[in-house]
Amino acid sequence: MQKLIVRRQAEEGTLPSDLHPLLKKLYSHRGITCEEQLERSIKSLYPFTQLKGLAQATQLLAKAIEERKRLLILGDFDADGATSTSVAVKALLSLGAAHVDYLVPNRFEYGYGLTPEIVDVAKTKNPDVLITVDNGISSIAGVKHAKALGMQVIITDHHLAGAQLPDADAIVNPNQPGCEFPSKNLAGVGVIFYVMLALRAHLRELEWYSRHGIVEPNLATLLDLVALGTVADVVPLDKNNRILVHQGLQRIRAGHCCPGIKALLIMAGRDITCVSASDIGFALGPRLNAAGRLDDMSLGIELLLTPSQDRAQSLAYQLNELNIERRSIESEMKTQAFSILDELQLTDIPHGICVYQPDWHQGVIGILAARIKDQYHRPAIAFAKGDGNEIKGSARSIQGIHIRDVLDQIATQHPTLIQKFGGHAMAAGLTIEENNFSWFSQLFNDVIQQWATEDILTNKIYSDGELTSEYFNLDTATLLRDSGPWGQRFPEPLFHGEFEILQQRLVGRQHLKLQVKLPHEDTPYSAIAFNVDLEQWPRPNCQRVRLVYGLDTNEYGGLRSVQLRVEHLEALI
Repeated sequence: MQKLIVRRQAEEGTLPSDLHPLLKKLYSHRGITCEEQLERSIKSLYPFTQLKGLAQATQLLAKAIEERKRLLILGDFDADGATSTSVAVKALLSLGAAHVDYLVPNRFEYGYGLTPEIVDVAKTKNPDVLITVDNGISSIAGVKHAKALGMQVIITDHHLAGAQLPDADAIVNPNQPGCEFPSKNLAGVGVIFYVMLALRAHLRELEWYSRHGIVEPNLATLLDLVALGTVADVVPLDKNNRILVHQGLQRIRAGHCCPGIKALLIMAGRDITCVSASDIGFALGPRLNAAGRLDDMSLGIELLLTPSQDRAQSLAYQLNELNIERRSIESEMKTQAFSILDELQLTDIPHGICVYQPDWHQGVIGILAARIKDQYHRPAIAFAKGDGNEIKGSARSIQGIHIRDVLDQIATQHPTLIQKFGGHAMAAGLTIEENNFSWFSQLFNDVIQQWATEDILTNKIYSDGELTSEYFNLDTATLLRDSGPWGQRFPEPLFHGEFEILQQRLVGRQHLKLQVKLPHEDTPYSAIAFNVDLEQWPRPNCQRVRLVYGLDTNEYGGLRSVQLRVEHLEALI
């Protein structure tokens, strides 16, 4: 069930009088009422002083650097984890640390986070200080084991904390109890970036740079990585995250980014001078994530760390090949999952969907859960075979249902059912026993049914209204691109309207290319709808459609033109 909703303006605000009228409308629709909320300069970032645990972390790190201790970064196997690891390594080396190394668990051998098993692997590198990035807040046993082996442990994470915190030497996480940092939406890469900013300031107070002849580093050079990890992790783009992403995009567009990001953009066929947040989300993030899904995220981290453009290009090619393989695996799994759900539709689609096949790929179940969630507008969990009798699930949710809290409710009511779980509002992971799949599926559906209202289960398509022909030009498309960054909870502008179809044809395997025009006008516009239902489109006899679309640009033969990027199309006649 889908419903078109036209966004409403917020209360009358104090936006600048010279602001473009279309932007005034769009910002108002997103709750922006004053100029201060539009600030995108570095100086407007929230200060790091409000992050709980930061003083302890920076003092430990400064002492470790002074004493030339061995520092080991323990990362995660997604894009946020890869960028977090890269930021930590680059920053610590630039601040004068003598020994910095990193380790990322292979998801197929060790699973997620700082487990006791990965601590044993870490021990082979003889670290004095273990620093987690984008993980660790739920690693009770792992931290205990690391400390028993003589390591100091600093946790930097952004995931929601459980009832018990690990006994680490320091914890920096805006979502830990008692943290007053205004933005709870930092990605893991944002958290470690803040830690490095604080460490730089603390070392300055200790006169570290002057005493050792070190040039104090400009950590803004790492904002390209911060932007990549923040967008790829699909965290809400609140004011603070918009500043981080905007500043990173500005650096990338100016060519001041690491060779790895340049190589990914080249591989994806994107123009570096006008790269957008959506390019990161749809072109760079998936290629980087492919390493952690199918192979080893160390490949992605090496891409982000290498100073060599030639080496970066070689690694980007390998990641692209992995991403092609990932798409093939995903397509097969999606066909199987939808076949299972088609059978269920003979009765009724569950409120909460669980699917499992023993031969599914662990690294792709998260994407599969997202595809199912998008198709049916229901919270979804896809499971794959783990070790022994275990199966591992990846969950994705819809607006209005906090998926980690759902799992927490099930775990509280049935303490032996879920072996471990973690995550946040829109995504989570869990492990259960294979023979408990049916039981868990029923409980999951029951809890979602308790949480879900008809309104929550209604798939809403939001529009910023209709556009007149005066806005169908490159200037408007460029204005919209540059007025973001747009993303999670600060959505890219979409508009709706009725159009007459002049031409329609398939391009690629499943994309519909259209030529359309506004009624009673003559100017044709190019439009493209990605991944259409091939049972519905093309429709040779369809003459009129309602589109929900974004204004985009298309380059062909060296010429740029405006293009409608169709998010929803509905045949009228």
